[in-house]
Amino acid sequence: MEAPKKVRLGDLLQEKGLINETQLMQALAEQKRTGKKLGRAITDLGLVNEDELLSVLAGHLNYPFIDLSRYRINQALALRLPETTARRYRCLVLSEEQNGLLVGMSDPMDLMAIDDLQRILKLPIMPAFVREQELLEVLDAVYRRQEQMASIAGELEGELLSSDFDIDEMAMSTDVNEAPVVRLLQSLFEDAVQIKASDIHIEPEENQLRIRLRVDGELQEQVMKERRVASALVSRLKIMSGLDISEKRLPQDGRFNIRVLHHNIDVRLSTMPVQFGESVVMRLLDQTSGILHLEALGMPQDLQSRFEYLIHRPHGLVLVTGPTGSGKTTSLYAALSLLNQPEKKIITAEDPIEYRLPRVNQVQVNNKVGLDFATVLRASLRQDPDIVLIGEMRDHETAEIALRAAMTGHMVLSTLHTNDAVSTVARLLDMGVDRYLVASSLRAVMAQRLIKKLCVHCRRTHEPDSQEKAWLENLEAGSSAAVFHAANGCHRCHNTGYQGRIGVYELLEMSPQLVTALRTDRQQDFADAALQQPGFRSLALRALDFAREGITSLDEVFRVSATLDEGVDV
Repeated sequence: MEAPKKVRLGDLLQEKGLINETQLMQALAEQKRTGKKLGRAITDLGLVNEDELLSVLAGHLNYPFIDLSRYRINQALALRLPETTARRYRCLVLSEEQNGLLVGMSDPMDLMAIDDLQRILKLPIMPAFVREQELLEVLDAVYRRQEQMASIAGELEGELLSSDFDIDEMAMSTDVNEAPVVRLLQSLFEDAVQIKASDIHIEPEENQLRIRLRVDGELQEQVMKERRVASALVSRLKIMSGLDISEKRLPQDGRFNIRVLHHNIDVRLSTMPVQFGESVVMRLLDQTSGILHLEALGMPQDLQSRFEYLIHRPHGLVLVTGPTGSGKTTSLYAALSLLNQPEKKIITAEDPIEYRLPRVNQVQVNNKVGLDFATVLRASLRQDPDIVLIGEMRDHETAEIALRAAMTGHMVLSTLHTNDAVSTVARLLDMGVDRYLVASSLRAVMAQRLIKKLCVHCRRTHEPDSQEKAWLENLEAGSSAAVFHAANGCHRCHNTGYQGRIGVYELLEMSPQLVTALRTDRQQDFADAALQQPGFRSLALRALDFAREGITSLDEVFRVSATLDEGVDV
């Protein structure tokens, strides 16, 4: 690689007419006072913006200027450079070219850095200019404490190999600030909070430890070769959850609360014995952000208005349905937060209680002592409630009590595992509930799914192919002519192309026509009448609306439609 031509930055900027002599003197004085590089002093003073500065330098040195916000990072390639080196020289390996490695640098004129990078990577370096702040954000996304966790895991593995005492004793160490197992867990939780993970999976295998984080419904994994640390991690987590650390043959459930990166996280923990130890899954509930309001769930305004009207009625049963992980509980909590007023008494039966609500009497179901949903529901009705929430209707007894409560002057909210809104009535009847009870008490069913939102920083336009167009026309005539977007991938979305999720909903209200169809004992008549309800729009069509708006991709619409076609296992 040819050495860059020597250039005096001040002279170059003056030559291009971007600064004058007085401004150069001002920048040099700032450089002398602060010790910053001249380019940083110039941009901090606002004399030239960073893009202009980098473009001038890139053009003069014949180096590329790369916009990282729209660049798809190759994680495996980037990790060939140790994190400490990447942060020290503020650089990132971007791609492998025919003549060497393209490396984005905040200062490609640092010849010593380039020499050191070539020595470490053992390949020629082709520098490229990148914005410094973007580079720092990408480094955080690429390395994600992995080197830190690997280092702590190695330290812990060394202690375990050289130690004569029991792993459980190590996990119970009172010197919590220094214990490697505690520092490893802290790094793990910090990484999970940073990328907004909903679950952490710790899975020991024969020769390694697999840690996986669920982000927007999909798992991302990190593999550690230090398999022995799994036992210490599990024991420490059991202690934090108040579980029996000596019991390794049976599953256990617990919970604890921690504060991570200014977030108050409620952790629900489940352990299960597996072939090479104990597997742990932790559900993370961020209490700091509080309960979402209905406006934040992604409901279209017309559907939200109808749903608010329905839950404010004095009595009746409103069901929220969908598979596990579809956001049913979030929707119910949003409804409760709206209904939670001083003049209303609200009682809930939950398993488990996920969010604490002021003024609401929340009961934790405990089947071990006979405190099941039906028992709590019966007792609740003697407590003079206005509104009752049942976490889930799992059996005939609970469903029948809930429907009778709705018929006798209570507003009842609950969830059910069904495929869509229309099939919910059939499920209630299959559970053995009398048809007249369903017809008299059920007010509405809201079915929902969660779909991934496209990353707004890197999404790209997408032209449907012939097969996709045929599918779209079959779904809704004329829809194939719309402009759609697809996932691409950048550092802000961890190269997934998606960032966050949004709810897709369909609302079926029990009209007089539907009640009549229900009483006839002909389920097909009921289904036909439901689909012809004015304003009813299916889950697949609601997802398609989001795709038209550029919020999600056609892949997500296809996924939602496929779950409706195939059905949901319950």
